[in-house]
Amino acid sequence: MFTGIIETTGKIKAINQLGGDIELIIHAPDLDFSDVKLGDSIASNGICLTVVSVAKDMYSVDVSRETLSKSALKNWRVGDVINLEKAMLPTTRFGGHIVAGHVDGVGVIKHIAKDARSVYIEIEIPAELMHYTADKGSITVDGISLTTNMIKPEQNLVCLNIIPHTAERTNIAYHWTVGALVNIEVDLLARYLERLLHKKSGKNTAGNITEEMLNKAGFYL
Repeated sequence: MFTGIIETTGKIKAINQLGGDIELIIHAPDLDFSDVKLGDSIASNGICLTVVSVAKDMYSVDVSRETLSKSALKNWRVGDVINLEKAMLPTTRFGGHIVAGHVDGVGVIKHIAKDARSVYIEIEIPAELMHYTADKGSITVDGISLTTNMIKPEQNLVCLNIIPHTAERTNIAYHWTVGALVNIEVDLLARYLERLLHKKSGKNTAGNITEEMLNKAGFYL
């Protein structure tokens, strides 16, 4: 599990084809490797990837065809800058929200504008993920835990404001341009709530959660 608070960025050093899968070698000179061992998980642009080798300030991971098909990783190139976060410890300060590192879909950046010292960004996400979003809710974009300012359901848009600190500590300045693809993970709690309501009602409640439904299911407001 992760918190969505990015520790540092790394750079893709090599992409090696391995019988349909790929191996990534990531150069991360600012990542603390003192507690990294083989088999550990590191979120890379929000994708939970398993460390298979470590050497000084670099490490490698294997990427399956499933991950390639469900994320923006298939578009990564040597030299790309990516966001990195090691798996959380029980003693970690929980600064973001619960992030599994399991990408739900790929979003497209549609609009970027200055907003005082912040940057206003609109991201189009897959229509089937919109019902997991809410104004002032949490969403993970390229591994970054972010708060949605508002949503525009009719356009499948999530609207965000990026403060200077977040922009400086992540790959936003390198990668986030209009048309860029980003990894999206919706709020894990919203997914479980939907599943629980579906089980209680015996019907598919996706996209149709109302106050009346919550009360009937036992979630008294």
